[in-house]
Amino acid sequence: MPGLLTIVPTPVGNLEDITHRGVRVLSEAELILAEDTRTSQKLLQAYGITTPLAPYHMHNEHRVVDGLVERIAGGLRACLVTDAGTPGISDPGYLLVRACLDAGVEVTCLPGATAFVPALVASGLPCERFCFEGFLPNKKGRQSRILAFKEREMTTILYESPNRLIKLLQELKDLLDDEEREIVVAREISKIHEQYHRGTADELLTFFEENKPMGELVVLIAPAPKEEKTHKNKYKQEK
Repeated sequence: MPGLLTIVPTPVGNLEDITHRGVRVLSEAELILAEDTRTSQKLLQAYGITTPLAPYHMHNEHRVVDGLVERIAGGLRACLVTDAGTPGISDPGYLLVRACLDAGVEVTCLPGATAFVPALVASGLPCERFCFEGFLPNKKGRQSRILAFKEREMTTILYESPNRLIKLLQELKDLLDDEEREIVVAREISKIHEQYHRGTADELLTFFEENKPMGELVVLIAPAPKEEKTHKNKYKQEK
């Protein structure tokens, strides 16, 4: 039987969010590569999955990727999971997927949990077109990335940590130069304390300065307002 790498999304909050197929695939695999084996073990125990675990994360991926690809190419049926959500989306995954494909190894990804999708749909912001930015850089290039949101005519989605949210909201207030632009902060998606806070950058700054932000955060920024264009009849003579 040929080897196979299967990307398996895991719950971002409620453990019931994993699919029946995800449980079956993890149970049938020969090895599960996990971002944090301790975190993944809790999920496996909840569903009675006994497949062996091995660590695969940002600190070891470059060192172990060649050996893993060789084993999978030799017939190993492996799964890749992260602590929460879909591997490769602001989490380790791309390097292994690319290396497997370059080696002719089959790769498949199950549909499943990704925090920004429910946050976007429930935000009330336009979701027919959007740009997912993930985590912004802490320093170099951060300001230019934020300035790009200013004229973007689609919803922008960010991941942010609680200890940097105030800084981000202040930057959005200063750099977007739009007092009416709606921003949504979604926290703890699919968890007991899931909440959505909607308002302008200034309103949200006031709220979170008085209420310490906690938990996993998704920040959504409304599209730039469309300029009203007047149609001019080029055949009409001016008086």
